[in-house]
Amino acid sequence: MQGCDGSVLLNSTNQDAEKDAIPNLSLRGFQVIDAAKAELEKQCPGVVSCADILALVTRDAVDMIGGPVWSVPMGRRDGVISLKKDALTNLPSPFASFEQLKSSFIKKGLNVKDLVVLSGAHTIGTSHCGSFASRISKPTDPSLAESYATKLRIKCKPGDNKSLVEMDPGSFRTFDNHYYINLRRKRGLFASDAALVTDAEANSFINSALASSTSNSTSWFFTEFGRSMEKMGNIDILTGNAGQVRHHCALVN
Repeated sequence: MQGCDGSVLLNSTNQDAEKDAIPNLSLRGFQVIDAAKAELEKQCPGVVSCADILALVTRDAVDMIGGPVWSVPMGRRDGVISLKKDALTNLPSPFASFEQLKSSFIKKGLNVKDLVVLSGAHTIGTSHCGSFASRISKPTDPSLAESYATKLRIKCKPGDNKSLVEMDPGSFRTFDNHYYINLRRKRGLFASDAALVTDAEANSFINSALASSTSNSTSWFFTEFGRSMEKMGNIDILTGNAGQVRHHCALVN
């Protein structure tokens, strides 16, 4: 992962690209980015980067399912390097402890509050069984509610690493604070989710998110999520003469 330079959109060529790394195998919607890019190239070729399109689509997708809206500065340029190993090194692992998560975020200029509110994005989407299989194999991970583990075992049979499971059961298509309710019930899907409740500072931010309205554009969670997304959207960006504006988001010019 090179930064916010659209590198995750590149297809593998001589080496496996980021999108082929295990943490990225559940990513969807590349065709949406490609369609937006194709239309923009018709209207203003070589102007809008894939990195900017990805940042805008992320914001608009969250908005469409009831989430907050945040400012997206434009002018990023696209990277030309995409390596599977970089994604494995730089993306926080679903098996990470709190200290590992905290360290990973600090290296990118993000703090514990950013860690907690950005983890709230797990209120939407799905994950492969392999990302949490070790937690549901008996004996069950003690940080996971046994009743929840029983339900997960029905969906994820031993050795099944590919089936998809909702990250926020019953609310995975709506952006709200239900993720934090699950944390308190020991129903965080990943070990990295459960790790958040092991730290006092992180717990204070979880409490703030829980005190927010379930889905409210002026709530603490929505406001802070938007701020953290703005910060994350500026990590290791390329500007000026660095990188390029790709003609097709899956291919280097």
